[in-house]
Amino acid sequence: MRNSIIHFWVAEQTYEIREIVEIWNKIKTFWKDMIWENIGDPVNKWEKVPDWLKILVANRLQKDDTYAYSPSKWVLETRQYLAKINWKIWEEDIIFFNWLWEAINKVYWYLALSARVLWPNPAYPTHSSAEATNSWTFHLTYNLDPDNWWNPNLEEIENKVRYNPNISAILVINPDNPTWAVFSRKTLEWIIDIAKRYDLFVIFDEIYEKLTFEEKDRVLLRDIIWDVPWIAMKWLSKEAPWPGARCGRIEIYNQDKDDQFRKYIKSVYFSKMLEVCSTTLPQKVLPDIYESIDFQLSLKERIEKYRKRADIIEEIMWDLDLIKFVKPKWAFYFTIIFNLDKFGKNSTLKIENDELKWYIEWISENVRFDKKFCYYLMASRWICVVPLSWFNSAYNWFRMTLLENDLDKFRYIVETIKSAIIEFSKT
Repeated sequence: MRNSIIHFWVAEQTYEIREIVEIWNKIKTFWKDMIWENIGDPVNKWEKVPDWLKILVANRLQKDDTYAYSPSKWVLETRQYLAKINWKIWEEDIIFFNWLWEAINKVYWYLALSARVLWPNPAYPTHSSAEATNSWTFHLTYNLDPDNWWNPNLEEIENKVRYNPNISAILVINPDNPTWAVFSRKTLEWIIDIAKRYDLFVIFDEIYEKLTFEEKDRVLLRDIIWDVPWIAMKWLSKEAPWPGARCGRIEIYNQDKDDQFRKYIKSVYFSKMLEVCSTTLPQKVLPDIYESIDFQLSLKERIEKYRKRADIIEEIMWDLDLIKFVKPKWAFYFTIIFNLDKFGKNSTLKIENDELKWYIEWISENVRFDKKFCYYLMASRWICVVPLSWFNSAYNWFRMTLLENDLDKFRYIVETIKSAIIEFSKT
């Protein structure tokens, strides 16, 4: 090309959750059924879509306006409903998006290039890729510590803010993905205090808040913040369960507290307006879902199911000194960190087929340890988990889900992974 057309950051963008599926596409000719633990889709893990949800959606589909564009400012009744149950915002403070990825990208894309967001390490790649792409430079992060139940070091956050004057916002993901961190009220209050003292705004991703195991751990930022501008990100798709709804929204707080923040939100708002509207059906049916007693009961049942699986993982993994395992506090995931000093440089798993063995050895050259383990796990045990070192993380670790509906099969998956870790350490 006459000019360089490649964005500075494009080579750093990755999404291991789906990219690892490309490895399966290379090895599927060996006629094995893969156990998919790479993505948080409860429906694909045979969780039955409840009848009450089907009925609410079916009833809404009988109304003609469900098939129309939603208004450019999104469905008024839904925004009024959300403002009514959350008295800290007005209907004009709510913006719907077709999926949360779109919301995340617009929040970062409409920041000034010099305005940086300090975000957690590790972090979900949609956040990290969008922020780095906008700023054309490397990440600014604060560490989550697995030895402290994945809590951040608050002194580190303040020092990063103090000595990096371009930091304009702090991202908090709570409950956190890919870790299972659920921050305490005290931790959140400290972060808000830092934002207030250094004149920052806060981006608060709380899409999994309804799936926290313990009610006492469920702390919403709106309950503790008053005068700092901030954005909350919400998502119906995992709560229902209805991942195919792809219905995300942001709620904006305290626009009136800062003129720069108000103008920035206006730019996000107008960028969305250019797209005419967001998906109509999820917006229309959202109040019906949230008001349903069946929805509340379903949440409790699902939380108990996931909690039981977390107990099983602890029961199976607690005595394995090859890993660092911290018990999950929310659905859908758990993570395991390798104690690298317990493994050799040439760790492998036995692969029966010579051609498949050659391929796995070839793609495993010069990759991070966790990715190598995941490749071998796929080819030897036919279980797909997600390597997490690419989640802007210094750890060598992986993530799987708590979603398997068959309890015996879930136990088998965890026990099989444990046996693979042990074998990997002995080669």
